[in-house]
Amino acid sequence: MSMKGLVLLALTGSVSLTFLMLSCVLPQFGVYWPLFVLMFYFMAPIPIFIARRFSDGDSVSTACKELAFFFTTGIVVSAFGLPVILARAGAIQWGACAFVLAGNVVAFFTILGFFMYFTQDSDYEFQRW
Repeated sequence: MSMKGLVLLALTGSVSLTFLMLSCVLPQFGVYWPLFVLMFYFMAPIPIFIARRFSDGDSVSTACKELAFFFTTGIVVSAFGLPVILARAGAIQWGACAFVLAGNVVAFFTILGFFMYFTQDSDYEFQRW
């Protein structure tokens, strides 16, 4: 995975943000509450970054990594739960909720692809990130 992979990550990130923007700016929806999901997009990789900084390196599973996975899972579940709660409360419409959920799926797969791309071993004995 080289330049094509990076272009694919950029494309999927753009698609996810397009879904999120469509949930806000289409005339039948017209509210900007779904943009709060962006907060979860930025928070999702932070526990993993912190765990990698403080981990031993080659150990398969440490308490720090497991705690980071737990917090990341909570952030991802919250990102899927927020639009459903907003739609159930009547703050946004269900169509906007569907756009946000579709954007969430694409965004979190993009974040997963980012981690898979930048943490794979290379032939030069160093990691890309």
